[in-house]
Order: sequence, then structure tokens, then C-alpha cells
Amino acid sequence: MIAYVLVGLLECDEQKVLEELLSNKEIMEAHILFGEWDLLAKIKVESPEDAGTFVMDHIRSLPEVQITSTHIVAK
Repeated sequence: MIAYVLVGLLECDEQKVLEELLSNKEIMEAHILFGEWDLLAKIKVESPEDAGTFVMDHIRSLPEVQITSTHIVAK
């Protein structure tokens, strides 16, 4: 399944965080954004539970991450 994760960062080097995210095989693509959110990551995992575990263990655990919002693709 595919999900999109919006990431809000504390003041930091967005490029560094982007590169760190892209080092995970579950992340299909990721981009730096203008606006309310700082990064957008497209992830591919087996289940909604795996998405939650991945976001908690590999995105929210980064010290630069302030908030995330995960959107699971319905179709």
C-alpha cells in the first residue's frame, strides 16, 4: 500500500533531513515543499500498521521532526 507523509520540521537543514529520509527503502520519493509543511514523502509498505510503525520508527524519531500527517491512499 502507498501513503503520503507530510512532515513539519523544526528550524534545520531540510536537505539533510530529505537525504536521510531517502536512505530508507520504503520511501519511494520525497520532496522539500514551500508552505505549511516542509517535506512530503511517498512511502510503500505492506499494511496500515506497517505505515504507522515506519513513520514512528523512521520519521517521527528524527530529532528535526516536529509533526507528521500520514495519508493512506484509498485507490
